[in-house]
Amino acid sequence: MAERVVIIGSGPAGHTAAIYTARANLKPVMFEGFASGGIPGGQLMTTTEVENYPGFPEGIQGPELMERLRKQSLRFGARLFTEDATRVDLKTRPFTVASAGRTVQAHALIIATGATAKRLGLPGEQRLWNNGMSACAVCDGALPVFRNKPLVVVGGGDSAAEESTFLTKFASKVYLIHRRGELRASKIMQARVLGNPKIEVVWNTVVADVLGEDAVRAVRLRDVTTNQERELACGGLFYAIGFTPNTALFSGQLEMDEHGYLVTESGSTRTSAPGVFACGDVQDKHYRQAVTAAGSGCMAALDCERWLTDEGLAE
Repeated sequence: MAERVVIIGSGPAGHTAAIYTARANLKPVMFEGFASGGIPGGQLMTTTEVENYPGFPEGIQGPELMERLRKQSLRFGARLFTEDATRVDLKTRPFTVASAGRTVQAHALIIATGATAKRLGLPGEQRLWNNGMSACAVCDGALPVFRNKPLVVVGGGDSAAEESTFLTKFASKVYLIHRRGELRASKIMQARVLGNPKIEVVWNTVVADVLGEDAVRAVRLRDVTTNQERELACGGLFYAIGFTPNTALFSGQLEMDEHGYLVTESGSTRTSAPGVFACGDVQDKHYRQAVTAAGSGCMAALDCERWLTDEGLAE
């Protein structure tokens, strides 16, 4: 017997969708992992202090926030499998979602598999991630640990320009490290960066390593034209080199943009396949915030419920 709705992914978007569909008596099933082998709970499981999620004036640890959302999903009757979905067949109905341990059929599917921040793979990266390193300046840049310190941003596109500008509100100085001699960012974003006295662009340079024991104290820079290396003291390192949406599982089955993000109808979470909905960072390359992911999870649940009702598959 097919389930009414299966949710793949367990970040803020997935759990909000689970809460709403469970309260609508749709008895959702969730695969907490996903095709890329991600951590159940999504990116917030690797985040320390979350200060900008509404309802927590004192802040909350990322894993604690996700545990609360998980308990809320369970409270309303969602069934959670702590497994990666490894195969999805959207060509036949009901849809098929399979993991290593089970195969489930579903009338509707909500995709909340998120996106993974690209990293440089520096020698000190694993040791210092979340100890002065981040891939989201808007999420973490206002934390006390970064205030009134020189900060480093890596990248050259609009995201790097935007995040560098944002960090000037808190940093004593921002160094934008770019491997080329000109930015890829749009002209207006370039003008904001180059016209900001608190931002210094370091051209033709890459970050070779991040230094520090328990916190970032410096980065080692390498000039790509001379190969000379030097240390630059700083209190934080931010990556702005892009994200990879976790959509490989749906390749050839759903419409994606040139970067691999799932395409949804304007003002909706509907994908190119009827009965399939996408929410959170897997379809959002602009905001990438926990609160916007949760909001889109609510939208996906409501869209899904209406579609099931229209198809005569829900009361």
